[in-house]
Amino acid sequence: MTALDALTVPAELSARVPAEQRGAGRDDVRMLVSRGREVSHHAFRELPEQLRAGDVLVVNTSATLPAAVNGRTGGARVVVHFSTRGDDGRWAVELRHPDGTGATVPRRGGPTGTVVHLPGGSRLVLQEPLGGAAAGARLWWARVSTEVPGLLRRYGRPIRYGYTERDQPLSAYQTVFAVQAPDGSGSAEMPSAARPFTPRLVAALVRRGVQFAPLTLHTGVASAEAYEPPYPERFEVPRTTAWLVNAARAAGGRVIAVGTTAVRALESSAGADGVVRPAAGWTDLVVTPQRGVRVVDGLLTGLHEPAASHLLMLEAVAGRAALQCAYPEALRHGYLWHEFGDVHLLLPETESHALNCRSNDW
Repeated sequence: MTALDALTVPAELSARVPAEQRGAGRDDVRMLVSRGREVSHHAFRELPEQLRAGDVLVVNTSATLPAAVNGRTGGARVVVHFSTRGDDGRWAVELRHPDGTGATVPRRGGPTGTVVHLPGGSRLVLQEPLGGAAAGARLWWARVSTEVPGLLRRYGRPIRYGYTERDQPLSAYQTVFAVQAPDGSGSAEMPSAARPFTPRLVAALVRRGVQFAPLTLHTGVASAEAYEPPYPERFEVPRTTAWLVNAARAAGGRVIAVGTTAVRALESSAGADGVVRPAAGWTDLVVTPQRGVRVVDGLLTGLHEPAASHLLMLEAVAGRAALQCAYPEALRHGYLWHEFGDVHLLLPETESHALNCRSNDW
């Protein structure tokens, strides 16, 4: 076991409400900056000073869906989390038990043939575990008797977990980059790394010479308790984004992904030669230190639980030593975790650093 694996995040460091309900606005969060083993502490509004002209921020434009819907099965109340729409019209769903506070707790998946009665007289039927997993798997493919985007618009609400204080409006889960898809597609859970961005901050970054490259990856339901690897997700990297990223790299600029979803989509479109090509479809790529990254130089992300599979991606981008320095610092300074919390900017090293962690405290 390493020092990072042994870390625990106390419950009081869970961000329970959005930043604008704690402070002055969405961008009123803290930002931990890692350059190798060197760690510094900043306000998120200082992001432009951490970047330079010619850098490209790759952002996910997927809009968040009101993906939680109440239902009943066998007389019992359940909450359906709609995760991903398949090519055959089925939906991958997770059934959970309501916990009495508006949040939910896990429920064993299945069995095949389970019928869930939904609002408005519609229903869904569980058919098979996602990916051929065991019968008790968390996510199942289901047939739904109505058009799900319409069902979600009428009866859905954002997915939330027990560490948050109360329900929030859907607008609290949309980023400034979100674009509503004509077919009603979107993310089951918010691509939350981009949440602190505001139009004013975007304008400040553009004035500094930082470019924005949009792509889309529709996130599925996270494994909030089990920390499973990500499932296949639908993505699109448009031609203009491929061109922007390739041009920046050729000119010596850095490619900074905003969120792990942006890393997954961009790396899924990059060849072994490091060239990004337009791509669309499904990706089952899991970015690990063994696989490495081909295009991404840095990453802006939230703070992840020590057991989360996302940390493998962070390690692939920045190295394990950077995380072993940064995460104890985040705990020591009381940074906030989860989708309404603080952020972590991992940038490439610019010089040799000492063997021990170096911190630039406020």
